[in-house]
Amino acid sequence: MYLTQGLHRSVQQSPDDVALVTPDGPRTFGELVDRVARLAAALRGLGLAQGERVGILAENCPASVETVLAVPWAGLVLSPVNTRWSAREIDHQIRDAGMRVLLVARDLVEGLRDADHPGLRLVVIDEPGATAAEVPVGALRYEDLVAAAAPMADTRGAEELAALVYTGGTTGRPKGVMLTHAQIATSSLGVIATLGDPRPHRFLHAGPLYHLAALGALYTQVALGSTHSVIGRATVEEIAERIRTDEVTATTLVPTVVQRLMEHLDETGLRLPSLRMLGYGGSSIGESTLRAARRLLPEAALSQRYGMTELGPIAAILTPEDHAEESRADLLRSAGRAALHVEIRIAGPDDATLAPGEVGEVLVRGGNVMAGYWGMPEETEHALRGGWMHTGDVGYLDADGYLFVVDRLKDMIVSGGENVYSTEVEKVVAGHPSVRACAVIGVADATWGERVHAVVVLADGAMLEPAELREYVAGRIARYKAPRSMSVLAELPVSAVGKVLKRDLRRDVEAT
Repeated sequence: MYLTQGLHRSVQQSPDDVALVTPDGPRTFGELVDRVARLAAALRGLGLAQGERVGILAENCPASVETVLAVPWAGLVLSPVNTRWSAREIDHQIRDAGMRVLLVARDLVEGLRDADHPGLRLVVIDEPGATAAEVPVGALRYEDLVAAAAPMADTRGAEELAALVYTGGTTGRPKGVMLTHAQIATSSLGVIATLGDPRPHRFLHAGPLYHLAALGALYTQVALGSTHSVIGRATVEEIAERIRTDEVTATTLVPTVVQRLMEHLDETGLRLPSLRMLGYGGSSIGESTLRAARRLLPEAALSQRYGMTELGPIAAILTPEDHAEESRADLLRSAGRAALHVEIRIAGPDDATLAPGEVGEVLVRGGNVMAGYWGMPEETEHALRGGWMHTGDVGYLDADGYLFVVDRLKDMIVSGGENVYSTEVEKVVAGHPSVRACAVIGVADATWGERVHAVVVLADGAMLEPAELREYVAGRIARYKAPRSMSVLAELPVSAVGKVLKRDLRRDVEAT
């Protein structure tokens, strides 16, 4: 299995059907494949050898769809860059991945001017109407590359490395997750089989393609032969309008966006009759939001996906049938059951399997599990010990195999669909001259799902306002990781071995 396989099937069966909606008009599958093959050839023409890394730094746009298909077509490795990361974080990924080419949106080029990356070629993704003179010195124009190249044949490298996706780590250093074509494709086909809906969609890619959840969804839709519609960072009003105008039949959103979308539909009376599948995942969702979705989107089936980058990315699915199960209201609090391509078990500290209802670490095994962490053999061995991916999530399976996730071993915070690792933020907060000690936790938030909250112990005689701390942190790492709230204690609660008791902190903060 390889990631571009669905393109060949679509060109064979429906070459004149719409593959991609763009501001310049629709592109057929025949046109899309021609552009993908030309871009792939252009990238190889820049001197890249099989397996070298290509990055993209851009919000969702037609060029990003073409890029994430052209890179594997060329036998290269895609390494998408989070547009919300700080310059320091972006610099780390470029260097750590050994990136040779970076495709970058014009409005993000400025942030790279002060970086020193010898040998890195920049390809600028233009706005409509941009001229060659406006391209930064030494950079290439995306459209020029596509137009000048002759199409190349697809490399079809099923077992080759396809993507190097960076995810924040508890050590404060982002880790590159290595995924082959077959691992991502296994996840995609497992999702399709589990949901039992192999029909093509008109799919809106609203989640950023630098996250594997959204990128994996794109490859799933390629396998189905769907029409792709993309939208960058957008309001719920803009998302709703795009669903309406493009007659979108399916999309996947983070729970906070689902909540805001339901509020918008309720307030305006707008209806979206074309939508027949609404997926969600990334954090918990309120039952009131799900009830609203049933009422306001009566034609749409709901499904939740649970997973992580290391799982390519899907492991469990709460199906539309589960959402409609009236006899078990608790199912809406679960993450679903193992998808058809994986096994899930719960393990104790000794990795022994626990009985249903017993809480332990969530372990996953299947053809979707990552090849490992880039340049980190010890971390890879630890995560994949015994042939199972140790997710770091804590949960239990019930007697019917439904997974309930109750905590995170790594204290990861999911705020507005973005993963925030508390240890990374703590290291920055601790650097503030007014802070003597600190702990960072996620607390429930009606808007963000969870918000980043800092608990600090101040240095003697020091003063610190929450806004000051937020700006301090935002100047050093991505702003979405900066604490949105803060509380001050005389001392942090610790266990007998000196470990901060974050569960106690969460309880006390949420009780106030």
